[in-house]
Amino acid sequence: MDGNKILEVIKRYRNYFKEQGIVAIDFPHDKKPETQEEKLGHCYGMLPKMEVFIQEGRMDKAFRWLGFIQGCLWSEDQYALEDLMDHSRPK
Repeated sequence: MDGNKILEVIKRYRNYFKEQGIVAIDFPHDKKPETQEEKLGHCYGMLPKMEVFIQEGRMDKAFRWLGFIQGCLWSEDQYALEDLMDHSRPK
């Protein structure tokens, strides 16, 4: 997977969050989220920062954040594992 593929996945998730009515937030790192909206909103808020990491060549960090987001999406019953793997696979 390269930067262009991650950008494609970011676009997919940005559209998904918008369609679901999720609001992007920067959740405090010293608190536990209480709702699904807080978890998904934090993931949504991570997407623009990931684009910066890719521009800066910080691919390891972009990959870690992508894994975090996909883990949240799965744990919150938004996608099946196979769907998430397909999002990251080359076409």
